[in-house]
Amino acid sequence: MTRSTNSVIALPPESLAMLNNLGLRLRARRLALHMTLEQAAERLLCSPTTYRALEGGKPTVSLGLLAHALWLFGRLEDLEQVSPIDISLLDIRRNQRARPALKEIGDDERDF
Repeated sequence: MTRSTNSVIALPPESLAMLNNLGLRLRARRLALHMTLEQAAERLLCSPTTYRALEGGKPTVSLGLLAHALWLFGRLEDLEQVSPIDISLLDIRRNQRARPALKEIGDDERDF
């Protein structure tokens, strides 16, 4: 029996449909490369059952396995489209959270 968590159980139908479509696209890529399910699983270092779950759109399959499968099929750059963001926004956010620089210690403060 598979392990389920509240986050998986609570997935909206739209999310499940998108995962199912992603699995179908992965299957189509595999078949286009004339690769069996077992061959794909072997190349991805997972079991055929786990790979079947990936193609089946199961939400419990790891993100790492998805990235590995996209790499195998030459589509790793597709991950960039998952949630695109302007990278410069990340730098602004990082600078806002940075600690302020310590002020220099004056000579009068060094005299005990």
